[in-house]
Amino acid sequence: MSSYITDTPAGLNFQADENQQMIAQMTRDFAERHIRPHVMEWDEAQVFPLELFKKLGELGLMGILVPEQYNGAGLGYIEYVTVIQEVARVCGAIGLSVAAHNSLCTGHILAFGNEEQKQRWLTKLATAEWIGAWGLTEANTGSDALHMQTTAVLDGDHYIVNGSKNWITHGKTGDVAVVMVRTGEKGDAHGISALVIEKGTPGFTHGKKENKLGMRASETTELIFDNCRVPKENLLGKEGEGFTQAMKVLDGGRISIAALSLGIAKGAFDAAVKYSKERHQFGQPISNFQGISFKLADMATEIEAAELLIMQAADMKNRGVHMTKQAAMAKYYASEVAVRCATEAVQIFGGYGYTKDFPVEKYYRDAKLCTIGEGTSEIQKIVIAREVLK
Repeated sequence: MSSYITDTPAGLNFQADENQQMIAQMTRDFAERHIRPHVMEWDEAQVFPLELFKKLGELGLMGILVPEQYNGAGLGYIEYVTVIQEVARVCGAIGLSVAAHNSLCTGHILAFGNEEQKQRWLTKLATAEWIGAWGLTEANTGSDALHMQTTAVLDGDHYIVNGSKNWITHGKTGDVAVVMVRTGEKGDAHGISALVIEKGTPGFTHGKKENKLGMRASETTELIFDNCRVPKENLLGKEGEGFTQAMKVLDGGRISIAALSLGIAKGAFDAAVKYSKERHQFGQPISNFQGISFKLADMATEIEAAELLIMQAADMKNRGVHMTKQAAMAKYYASEVAVRCATEAVQIFGGYGYTKDFPVEKYYRDAKLCTIGEGTSEIQKIVIAREVLK
């Protein structure tokens, strides 16, 4: 992990301390030992390695931001993005699942749950006894979340939920999901609420598992609700607050995807640097050729710029400062950098980069999702422009 001391208009003053460096090293060692040997095996078979996440839970890495009183690690966002990038440096798919569990499902309950809800769910999520899912997107709405069709109608002490969610990480394996549902009129920001729905609740099932280009070891499925009865005490906050909650959760989620992107970019860069020194043409390593060295220079520069944007957003999140613009900037820039770095890495490897015998083709496939998930690059530009023009 790089050490930065940077003064910015946002007031960032960040330097990696000894504890953060230890967390980075611990995560790096874990990833090399428990993840790297199985990366292609899990990718090819689209296996979600549940036991691996149990081990991550034992290290506190599935409840990084959760206070110790709920069995979490009680750490901050600097440590959190450090963990995500170190995991993603080895495997983007595992990094994605760690991020989704921590920042979306767990993060939503942590931010908006009452004490009883936190004791009930966070204590299991923080240790990976339970795996979490989070449902906002639907097949026909995508970024237009205000027109979601999944409804929840109050019937006595229960909500009756009908509809479906798409592109849900851990939709099959997850033990509990935070689901955004429509309790009011379509298009009304105050017409959406957030419900926690446990696996095994009658009427709650998963649909097909998506066959994806990349991130294949991170499970993605539909969630289906058919007259699913959910106790009203599973409502997070008040009825009608779900959309506002979701947007705040996504601010943190964008930092997660930015860190995920950074890890993928670094992994691709590391592989490209190593290969460029080992591969000889015309009697010398190809790193000596300006065409290759300039690619590496561009990659290195963009990676460091992305890291600074991410650390700025993480620092602001830690301090409770409004950081919608900074999170969107970090996510937008880092995700595009991940794609560019992975593309250039494949180019540096040449024909070998197009085969599964070398690591960069997987970084290439994994990187693209980062420009799509939790708000496309185009949506990030809209968010940034709105903040700039306020």
